Amino acid sequence: MQEQSQDTATQIDADLSQAIGQVDNWVDSAVKLLPNFAVALVVLVVFYCVGAFLRFLVHRYLNRRNRSNLGEVLGSLVKWGVILAGLLIAATVVMPSLKPGDLIAGLGVGSVAIGFAFKDILQNWLAGLLILIRQPFEVGDQIQVADFEGTVKRIETRATIINTYDGQRVVIPNSDIYTSAILVKTARSMRRSDFDIGIGYSDRINEACGVILETLQGIEGVAQKPAPEALPWGLEASWVTIRARWWTNSLQTDVTHVRAQFIERVKTALDEAGIDMPFETQVHLFHDQTDETDGERGVQREGWPKGKQASPRARWKAKVETKGDCQGNSQATKAQPRNRG
Repeated sequence: MQEQSQDTATQIDADLSQAIGQVDNWVDSAVKLLPNFAVALVVLVVFYCVGAFLRFLVHRYLNRRNRSNLGEVLGSLVKWGVILAGLLIAATVVMPSLKPGDLIAGLGVGSVAIGFAFKDILQNWLAGLLILIRQPFEVGDQIQVADFEGTVKRIETRATIINTYDGQRVVIPNSDIYTSAILVKTARSMRRSDFDIGIGYSDRINEACGVILETLQGIEGVAQKPAPEALPWGLEASWVTIRARWWTNSLQTDVTHVRAQFIERVKTALDEAGIDMPFETQVHLFHDQTDETDGERGVQREGWPKGKQASPRARWKAKVETKGDCQGNSQATKAQPRNRG
């Protein structure tokens, strides 16, 4: 038993000595690499400062050109690109045996994996960058994307923020905006609006157009150049359609208020001028298919008008069936009227 205990103690002492020796080796290696760590830290600080300075320059340059959002995105891209280059150089300083080419190759393989893992994030980021560069719309524009319409509040790297007209906020991913049709309503300073008005067939079209034009010219906010118009537009079943067209400021608030004023004033003006705005009229014709003259154009009570010439009989009364014989002759037989009961 004493011999076993002595062997166990000897084995433990040997294990402890090996562990202590390994720790000593690590400490010696770390002490030897302390200058390398110091140089790598200095390199990181220098590259970080350079990246921050370049970001500041890019942001200030684009901010002077009223493209602050693009300045933030590109500035951040330049900054982190410089910091990544500093990390690669610092890694080669700490471990001189490590080649930059191996790091770049490993980074390429890793970037593929990262790309698959963060596909949506990277897609939205790239779409946001392209939107900021190409500028199909700007902050403050009023746009319509799918079912959402409002004012662009901010264009971020992941999404575009829109404030709707009723005070709500919509966050739309940049990839959806970049791949969808966008209606930019404030792309130009002026926007045209249309409104259809129906007048009676007994009313004079020229007089109605004059009343509508006079009403448009008296509304504040309606542009006089291009001039407003009132054009005959259609002959409907119960009225004659006149389309009023005018130009206003492209902002939605101006378009809405001018349209409301026009509807109110044109109704009053047409009433005062004695021009009728008829209600929709519908005529329902009920055809009696049990009539003995059904299908005979000349004598039936509804449908076909009467004529002087003999009209063809109804097909169910005068169905002719032709049969051919061996010599090519034909024989016609008159079908009997079908039972209507």
